[in-house]
Amino acid sequence: MNYLNTKEQVFLQIISKTLNKNSYLGDDCAFLKKEKLAITQDTLVENVHFDLSFITPFELGYKACIVNVSDILVSGAKPKYITVSLSGNLEEKFVEEFYKGINKACKDFKIEVIGGDLTKGEKITISICAIGSAENRKISSRKNAKENYIVATKGFFGSSAYYLETKDENFKEAHIKPTIFPKLLENVAKKTKKPYVAMDSSDGLIDCLMNISKQSNIGFEIEYNKIPKKIKNKDLVLYGGEDFCPVIVLHKNDFKKIKGLKAIGKTTKKMGIFIDGEDYSDKKWRGFEHFE
Repeated sequence: MNYLNTKEQVFLQIISKTLNKNSYLGDDCAFLKKEKLAITQDTLVENVHFDLSFITPFELGYKACIVNVSDILVSGAKPKYITVSLSGNLEEKFVEEFYKGINKACKDFKIEVIGGDLTKGEKITISICAIGSAENRKISSRKNAKENYIVATKGFFGSSAYYLETKDENFKEAHIKPTIFPKLLENVAKKTKKPYVAMDSSDGLIDCLMNISKQSNIGFEIEYNKIPKKIKNKDLVLYGGEDFCPVIVLHKNDFKKIKGLKAIGKTTKKMGIFIDGEDYSDKKWRGFEHFE
């Protein structure tokens, strides 16, 4: 199966081949087993990942924090600390409101800012490193999916992208303040017995499935009517990002232990991303592309 390679994926392949040591690459979080830590980093760039015409500095600070918290949660770890780097042509009021948003997220998810950086730049750029504890938790990896595993999720797909496309105020909160699920993901990390995979849908459902398929060498059969959604636009449901819904691939016995998960399909030996029997693996990419 020849999956489409986005420019980002090509860059990641170059990086992996160039580095002498690359064993920690491949997941959204690096898991340091000896230290029992999970570490991730995300960068948001003005007019690429956010537009200040419809997000306030407070909302931006809050969202910038929770997109990193989400990566720690889906890894299976417990979020503990973040560092925050902020650059741009900054004003005092922006910095104050931005950090109020950061502070609110820290209170909500019981984490702490332990450092960071401030610098001048042409565009506002936010880079956050999040650190989580893996103590007494089973950590996810994209390599863990096996044939006949259940594909399960929580939340609604396409709502954030729908807001960006339509500016429908009913969907604004889905984009500005996406819902993440700490307790659910804690249960997955503590109650599962078999290896599992968990990702968030920050770049869309199809993107999640393709990444897992590549790493685990398995395919997927998904039933579209079982995908939780509030919109009718199929492209946005399948490809729209910024929802941060957890996509969890796990053994059927472990699935039965986790309340709140909705099954939307299963893994297969046959390679491909099949939605109601139609293969989406080689279709023209319609998801978010970081370098376009």
